[in-house]
Amino acid sequence: MLTKPPSGTRDFLPDEIRRREYVIDVVRRVYERYGFEPLETPAFENIDTLLGKYGDEGNKLIFKILRRGEHEASGEADLALRYDLTVPLARVVAQYQNELPKFFKRYQIQPVWRADRPARGRFREFYQCDIDSIGSTSPVVEVEQLSAVSDVLAGLGFRDFKIQLNHRELLSAMLEAAEVPAAVHGEALVAIDKLDKIGRDGVHHELVGRGIGAKSAETCLAALDNVPAFEKLVARNDRGAAATSHIGRIIALTGETPAAAHVSFVPRLARGLSYYTGAIMEITVPDLAGSLGGGGRYDNLIGTFLGREVPACGFSLGLERIIVVMTERNMFPESLAGGAVDVMVSLWNEEARGDALALAGAVRSSGLKVDVYPEADKLGKQFRYASSRHVAFVTVVGDDERTNGAVSVKDLRSGGQEIVPRAETAAYIAARVNREP
Repeated sequence: MLTKPPSGTRDFLPDEIRRREYVIDVVRRVYERYGFEPLETPAFENIDTLLGKYGDEGNKLIFKILRRGEHEASGEADLALRYDLTVPLARVVAQYQNELPKFFKRYQIQPVWRADRPARGRFREFYQCDIDSIGSTSPVVEVEQLSAVSDVLAGLGFRDFKIQLNHRELLSAMLEAAEVPAAVHGEALVAIDKLDKIGRDGVHHELVGRGIGAKSAETCLAALDNVPAFEKLVARNDRGAAATSHIGRIIALTGETPAAAHVSFVPRLARGLSYYTGAIMEITVPDLAGSLGGGGRYDNLIGTFLGREVPACGFSLGLERIIVVMTERNMFPESLAGGAVDVMVSLWNEEARGDALALAGAVRSSGLKVDVYPEADKLGKQFRYASSRHVAFVTVVGDDERTNGAVSVKDLRSGGQEIVPRAETAAYIAARVNREP
């Protein structure tokens, strides 16, 4: 029988969990500093909630759940695993509109699922770390989000990240100026979004394959490679001029934030999801194909549930890709390599089991993480086990220690050993557990 998890999913062992929790903790603390509130939604949604929100290619990547019970034989799906955290948020805003504040800011850190082809940093089950702001069209919204994700990455130790910025209206203006039919604008943007994956020639071929004339395709690609040419092309359109102004305000305002050194205008940024309506953003680092995260404004999405337009903007950090890069760059603190236990209480003999448990309880009361060796093995074997788990301290209560009301405390980091009064054991270890030996 196979023991590997399904392709595109992973089991997480203790060291991996500690790294993940370290990143999530940094993300959560920064998001909360910026005033975002926590939200969770179910792992699956009604399938109609998700279909049609991500474009044709997105629809193909949704994991569908077949009807159950008496409807199982129909082969139809009525539920689906969530594809992202944004569409479920839109549903929540529509459902609880009267209970939420005028300007609702939420963060959400949960897994999503996509029936994609697994690759380096790309999985079928992965976590997203989202922030979203609902209720305002102000560029302050985008700037605060850019600042927050910059603080997150800086807090994790990243220095070389870049945040690309563009606007969906600018891309629409470019397509119009290049005489691309409005009916295929969405498909054109999906193709342009693949520039970094399949290259210029690949995108040109795909644009033509989607029914866009070769001359129009070449006009677009030439503009995407040259900022002045792009700006000249989109300036022919009133919407393009308005979007240019909006992007200018965002960039100017980032000058007052931690994002200032990282944000730049990049015409080729497209982001393929169909619900984006305004500014779009994406984070890259030099040694990763793809992005660490991205987002944008989606002022029409909530309206599909609510029946009226509600301005919204969001940014999502990809936990898995952040961890991949941090692991390859050895960015995690050395302290995470230590075990989950500060102290191991050794077992002198079978008759000492109750005494060992009592000592462990007393040491735990000081806030230390304590394990009890479950068998009366030779002390050398117990020490070797503790060392293999990166435990810093081991306590020993032999016959002499028990007679004298004392405990031997061995520091496995330095090899030193001290005898301390039993009542002072917890305080003795607690004072040294985070101190270099």
